[in-house]
Amino acid sequence: MAILEEAKGPEHPDVGASLLNLAELYRGQSKYEQAAPLYERSLIIFRKDMGPGHPRVAMTLNNLAELYRAQKEIRSAGPLYLRALAILERAFGPQHPNLSPGLNNLAELDARNKYDEAEPLYQRALAILERSFGPNHPDLGVTLTNLAEL
Repeated sequence: MAILEEAKGPEHPDVGASLLNLAELYRGQSKYEQAAPLYERSLIIFRKDMGPGHPRVAMTLNNLAELYRAQKEIRSAGPLYLRALAILERAFGPQHPNLSPGLNNLAELDARNKYDEAEPLYQRALAILERSFGPNHPDLGVTLTNLAEL
């Protein structure tokens, strides 16, 4: 990352990608306090370079929401998931399979105590995946399992 920063500048999207990767590593290691500022910095870089409605911004928002969910900060995670989904819907349309992971993540958040709100999210993700890939595609397994657990 230091090499990229020196060669391309501290606000280059390649630096943002490296920050995001490092943040993901830290989140996976439960080093949440180290991960959060890296997500935030990568988000700033991507918004500035690509615009606030870019799918890369949505992915980063989703990953930051995952960090908050891991820390049990549900009130912080929910709005980020919603913003990420809104960006993806504008970028790809309401039936694109790239929406499925975000729908699942938001539903998992709601599944803790808002069962009536979680089920339609899972159902929507399932319908998108079935329409996109057919009823026997392996990607449906995650959503079907989540729906069954709900």
